[in-house]
Amino acid sequence: MKVLLAEDNEILRTSLSFFLKKQGFEVSPFSNGKEALESIKERSYDIILTDINMPGFSGLEITEYVRNTLHLETPIIVFTSSTVEQTELDSFRIGANEFIAKPVSPAILLIRMNKLLNK
Repeated sequence: MKVLLAEDNEILRTSLSFFLKKQGFEVSPFSNGKEALESIKERSYDIILTDINMPGFSGLEITEYVRNTLHLETPIIVFTSSTVEQTELDSFRIGANEFIAKPVSPAILLIRMNKLLNK
């Protein structure tokens, strides 16, 4: 299973990549939204994991582009440290499948990923 991971926090990106690879996923990590979006245009992913606040493009912009421009049904999980309820509502409104508040628990992330991937 191919996973796109867009997260600008290097420690979180590295730890989630390591964890997901140990679970058998093929992970493509990106530190900014622009590079992540370019990769989504070029490659097919089974699931997209994206932080909201990133340089280049935000996770919300990525989600909106995937849904409205590329018209892809790829599952998207958005995570953020924002505690503003509207952020979560906006994520679902534009097409995110799941929303996880930071700090992200790798075990919880895996459960939600597997649910979306029907594993």
